[in-house]
Amino acid sequence: MCGIIAYYGDELAAPILLEGLKRLEYRGYDSAGIVTIDSKSEFQIKKDIGKVLEIHERLNLMDLEGTTGIAHTRWATHGGVTRENAHPQISNNNKIAVIHNGIIENYKELKAKLISEGFQFSSETDTEVVPNLIEYWMRIRGLDFVHAVFNSFQSLEGNFALVVLDRDSKTIVGSKNGSPLVLGIGQNNDFFLASDIPAFLDKTKDVVYLYDGDTVIITGSSGAKRSYEILDFRTGNPVDRLIQSVSWDIEHAAKGEFDHFMLKEISEQVETIQSAASQDREKIQDIIQRIKKARGVFLIGCGSSFHACLSASYLFSKLASFHVNAVLASEFSAYEDFLKEDTLVIAVTQSGETIDVLDAIKTAKQKGCQIVSIVNVMGSSATQFADESLFLNVGPEVSVLSTKTYTAQLAVLTLLAFSLAGKYEEGLRRLKYLWNIVYNLTAESMRIRIKQLADELSSHDHIFVLGRGSLYATALEAALKIKEVSYIHAEAFAGGELKHGPISLIGKGTPCIVFVSKDTESKILSNAMEVKSRGGYLIGVGSHKIDTFDEFVKVPESEELNPISQIIPIQILSYQLAVILGHDPDRPRNLAKSVTVR
Repeated sequence: MCGIIAYYGDELAAPILLEGLKRLEYRGYDSAGIVTIDSKSEFQIKKDIGKVLEIHERLNLMDLEGTTGIAHTRWATHGGVTRENAHPQISNNNKIAVIHNGIIENYKELKAKLISEGFQFSSETDTEVVPNLIEYWMRIRGLDFVHAVFNSFQSLEGNFALVVLDRDSKTIVGSKNGSPLVLGIGQNNDFFLASDIPAFLDKTKDVVYLYDGDTVIITGSSGAKRSYEILDFRTGNPVDRLIQSVSWDIEHAAKGEFDHFMLKEISEQVETIQSAASQDREKIQDIIQRIKKARGVFLIGCGSSFHACLSASYLFSKLASFHVNAVLASEFSAYEDFLKEDTLVIAVTQSGETIDVLDAIKTAKQKGCQIVSIVNVMGSSATQFADESLFLNVGPEVSVLSTKTYTAQLAVLTLLAFSLAGKYEEGLRRLKYLWNIVYNLTAESMRIRIKQLADELSSHDHIFVLGRGSLYATALEAALKIKEVSYIHAEAFAGGELKHGPISLIGKGTPCIVFVSKDTESKILSNAMEVKSRGGYLIGVGSHKIDTFDEFVKVPESEELNPISQIIPIQILSYQLAVILGHDPDRPRNLAKSVTVR
């Protein structure tokens, strides 16, 4: 959720840090700040509440001096949205600066101890204990900076990514324990630390993916004298991590000709579905063997990822006559008594850092289960815990809402289902062919048509969505998309459940989106007629227009692949509703791209 960016090099730090903060805005935040070390070895710090550019307009973040600095976008957890609670947080002696993602669960005990030693606190955050704890180990206990940092980190409980800047030695230390942090290595012997690669992608493609416990120490003065080393803060032992090169560039993380990232990423699905389907066949077969040998298979995810899991559970049953359990990751602990060493857990997560998914994975690991992750971010925590991983291969998704990563997840799960049925080639062929349908669904003509529909729906307070089978999961995803970006209440139901209570909500003119496929048409149309007879306004999504519908969005029939194709017009509808209503579709209120706190 919070965004971290740090720079250590020869260039002015402030412009690099400011650009990094802008690229991390998609993570969700309510305040931001930067601290640098100037030529007099003093901290220069500016921070405030609001958007990065708003803060920059008020405070001019570019005039901070120095070539070393750290910066942060904060999502409030402990303490309200105030300037005092914004990061960076500074030690009492003004020599240690800290930025932080995650939660320090034992901060109250640590804070009480520090207060008893004479320390004062100016914020309500859990983060402020860290710089003061480091100061305690240095000033009172006589340790050097690095040892003081290690002692401090060892006393912390909870998940965190921390970056610490020492004013006197100009050393940066970054550490990861359950929250994302990646090291970037520049060509000019400069270094970056960030929550996500796009924050520094314009400077370097060479990265080191950090694992839990990894602590990077960056030190030196200039040029060739600068260096880094990685130690495990729990043991102090050196850690060897490979330098890897990312395959995508900054253009993939830029809006280009589009007004918003969300629309750009919807349009990219022509390519991204194909990329997601382009998996190593040997790895697919390895996972299929794991599925066949397992006694119990769980698909877990949160939000859109869970909807992909639920949709896939229907597909596994229909195509391969194989039962899988689709479970919300946040509820997975309720199933832990069913977990055995021969259980397989398939974790589906865009970022690989969602805390509920990681908690579920850890629960499964403790029971000895095998773990497969389906994830978009190489080197993320989910991949580090997994026995095997499949990557979505869709590049960065900047908009908070999942669009291209959702359909990519469906594509990978669909390929697994076909492969489990012994139909890998057929599944791959059909996914590759889908680009024809997706191309037309994302074309400008479709966007214009959907905008007209959005104009009609934008004045409504409630929208209902119906589906059956795997399209019930699509209905859930459609309702989620509409409400999270337009703030219109949208609710999804399995078609057969409408008469068991929800139909009482239908009145004259109530909009209801109905997903129709060849195998569900007769039953779902019966449910649609129940809505129509009570004055509801029907919007059909399917392969052919039916007289019952007041509005119709044509999506060619693609059978088992309908959940991929039929969600795309609703992604566009959600986007258009947000724009019409004056909301930012890339950064909806109260939402973050990666939910890294419980």
